[in-house]
Amino acid sequence: MQAYDPAASQAEAVFGAARDLFDTLVVDLGTEAMAACFHDVVEDFVDVRGREVLRQLVQGHLDLRAMRERQQHSVQVTGTDGVVRRSVEPGHVRQLTTRFGRVHVERLAYRAKGCANLYPADVVLNLPEEMHSHSLRKMAAVEAVRGSFDAARDAISKATGAGVGKRQVEQLTVRAAADIGAFYSARCPQPCTDATLLVLSVDGKGVVMRPDALRTQTAKAAATKATKGGNRFKTRLAGGEKLGRKRMATLGAVYDADPVPRRPSDVICPAIGPVEPSTDTGADTIPDIDTDEAAGKAAGPTRGKGPRACGKWLTGSIADTSAEVVAATFDQADQRDPTHRRPWVVLVDGATHQLDLIHAEAACRGVGVHILVDFIHVLEYLWKAAWCFHEQADPAAETWVAAHAPDHPGGPQRPSGQGDPAQAATAGLSQDKRKGVEVCTGYLQAKKEYLAYDTALTCGWPIATGVIEGACRHLIKDRLDITGARWGIDGAEAVLKLRALHSNGDFDTYFTWHLSKERQRVHQARYRDDLALAA
Repeated sequence: MQAYDPAASQAEAVFGAARDLFDTLVVDLGTEAMAACFHDVVEDFVDVRGREVLRQLVQGHLDLRAMRERQQHSVQVTGTDGVVRRSVEPGHVRQLTTRFGRVHVERLAYRAKGCANLYPADVVLNLPEEMHSHSLRKMAAVEAVRGSFDAARDAISKATGAGVGKRQVEQLTVRAAADIGAFYSARCPQPCTDATLLVLSVDGKGVVMRPDALRTQTAKAAATKATKGGNRFKTRLAGGEKLGRKRMATLGAVYDADPVPRRPSDVICPAIGPVEPSTDTGADTIPDIDTDEAAGKAAGPTRGKGPRACGKWLTGSIADTSAEVVAATFDQADQRDPTHRRPWVVLVDGATHQLDLIHAEAACRGVGVHILVDFIHVLEYLWKAAWCFHEQADPAAETWVAAHAPDHPGGPQRPSGQGDPAQAATAGLSQDKRKGVEVCTGYLQAKKEYLAYDTALTCGWPIATGVIEGACRHLIKDRLDITGARWGIDGAEAVLKLRALHSNGDFDTYFTWHLSKERQRVHQARYRDDLALAA
């Protein structure tokens, strides 16, 4: 005679509904009507009906745990208020929306007069504060960074059948991003040799916001313009006028690179133009240089490959100030090189505000940095000067730019001879024609200390901001700048940080860590002592 097994008997009772549904599904799949269906119809049928089977399995498991909790409730429960909950009351139920559908969770409430109830089973299950499960939160964090919240809602509903609204998707996304800053603060990057370059880069890009999410100065300027009627046109903006509806997001990047010494001809030559060939210009991909190399070989000169970015880390924020993002970027660099023994190279686009913040942060930490203005930005100013002496589409302009590019010590040459402002009149240039030369000369003079490209090439440093430019495009433009999007601070911040997290390849590791922090924050923080409960 077989011995009675209480655990097996309980499992038989709670999983009976799921077993009945499964048996019914098997019978329906074997009918002649189903045998006449195409395979895609069969797949859809199993998908829809199978979800209910899976939902019943989850419900049965939760019911089984509730039964076992009632049998083993001799637990001493003391809240952080120091009050022992001596009264135990069964039958407390809460709803939980899972990826298979909605279930109910029954658990014991530990009570004391005048104090909030405590539910130890919630700690064991790590239940979320909201109705939607952590699995749905993870799906929202994945889908919301790919497209709009509407598209994310539709994708989740199609994949799971769970009813999740657009607002709920946004809230889940915000919750999913809550611990990203703490996650990176706690990580220890892989060590590198002292010769490996440590490259930092910072940039900013505007994001269209809702009126209540604008920074105070921007909102005030927009309101003043509307009140005073600064624009005389009713159907268009005046020249140079902005709508005053954007908030600046600041991005930072840190990566390692082995130095690769190069010659000026490896970077630019008149036949094939400028390039930073092996700098990562995208968030997830390395640019294809085969085409460039083939073109270079066909033209004659060939370029050497530059430093290759590895161990790339991106961050960004629309809620924090530029100073805070710069500080976070330096924090990451400090984690990689706490003793400041590696060469630190900082690449920027030349914005004065960013340069001031970088100098201040470097001085505060006592680290020496080599700051370079993006070489491509400098070339654009040289092109402005080139058009003063050449007609549009004149191939000679390219040769002129290459001749004034960094092919000698000291960086790019200031336009001289016929391009010097003092001699512009004798060259027969009109006042309008002089403007490009004057702008170029003024820019080169203002950024002179950041144009040491001869030193950079000799030491093997990168000289272009491809990584951070690609990050601006990937993290912000491809998602936050989609047509018609207007953002609140919380939603924009969450999406921006999650896109950076995905780009860094840390999402799965982070989400496991996030759920452990969520358990501590939401549940364990309510108890004075650790709970020793069976799962």
